[in-house]
Amino acid sequence: MLYWLTALSDGGDLFNLFRYITFRAGGAFLTALLFGFLFGRPLINVLRKRQTKGQPIREDGPEGHIEKAGTPTMGGLLIVGALATATLLWGRLDNPFIWLILFVTLSFALLGFVDDYAKISRQTSHGVPGRLRFGIGIAIAAIASWWATQYHPMALQDQLAIPVFKDALIYLGYFFVPFAVIVIVGSANAVNLTDGLDGLAIMPVMIAASTLGVIAYAVGRVDFTEYLEVHYVPGTGEILIFTAALFGAGLGFLWYNAPPAAVFMGDTGSLALGGALGAIAVATKHELVLAIVGGLFVVEALSVIVQVLYFKRTGKRVFLMAPIHHHYEKKGWAEPQIVIRFWIISLILAIIGLATLKVR
Repeated sequence: MLYWLTALSDGGDLFNLFRYITFRAGGAFLTALLFGFLFGRPLINVLRKRQTKGQPIREDGPEGHIEKAGTPTMGGLLIVGALATATLLWGRLDNPFIWLILFVTLSFALLGFVDDYAKISRQTSHGVPGRLRFGIGIAIAAIASWWATQYHPMALQDQLAIPVFKDALIYLGYFFVPFAVIVIVGSANAVNLTDGLDGLAIMPVMIAASTLGVIAYAVGRVDFTEYLEVHYVPGTGEILIFTAALFGAGLGFLWYNAPPAAVFMGDTGSLALGGALGAIAVATKHELVLAIVGGLFVVEALSVIVQVLYFKRTGKRVFLMAPIHHHYEKKGWAEPQIVIRFWIISLILAIIGLATLKVR
């Protein structure tokens, strides 16, 4: 919105700053951070008042989680509110990728909100039926995937870009949209599975989003893509505004979610943030790089899949408990130890993901 102030510029004044994506990204970060600090405590107080018993705690979960009973959920409202406000204020509203990613984020946030509300009102860990939730997620992702293809250059439409190999493209044709749906829905659910300890999911999401933001900025500039020998996708540079806002919103939320958490993000936040990561990857043609940058989420999701399939086949478990962060809890690791080590792993994977821009 503030971008339109450039119409008042003569090229050498303060208004000219709003032309620059990096300047507006800084503004989006600070706006989202301030939003979190201003509205975090009032929102938590409202959630505590509305949710007298807080988020239901699974009886079959780790023993240490019983002490978290009474902690309110739906803290994702703070993240999504800060993120959307900052993006709409500082982003270019004529950019289709901004609206695409906001559509995915807000749609998954609404789906997560309904799921959280169902759990709280019934005081059970079961919310919206799994098949229904999965079906709605597929519908959201399908719309977004088709939408993205309409704004990709003709040479990249329905193509899968292979990292490291500069000219490698695999034509998927009609299979691209189903593939992109898997990326978005898989990312949303993987982040949702990771959100099991105080602060565990939010920092890796912030790290992954920041990495994807840098990639989006690079692939949206002709000079950078020529130097790095990556595919040019016009308009994606504006996604940096969204990721900067996400980082600021994440910090604002982490202030209240750091152990011991005053609020949980719930499905409202985890589905929204995971869906956003997937949408950014599809928009920038870096779907496979997301598997590297978000490798922690991939491992968390795979641990659940392996556990379920192996148990059905043999009646035995591979892990003491899935997702894998609970396995380490069962092994006696302290919660902060698990969280910080997983943060470190996320940072390492992000650096590897960024390296794919230059390694050709």
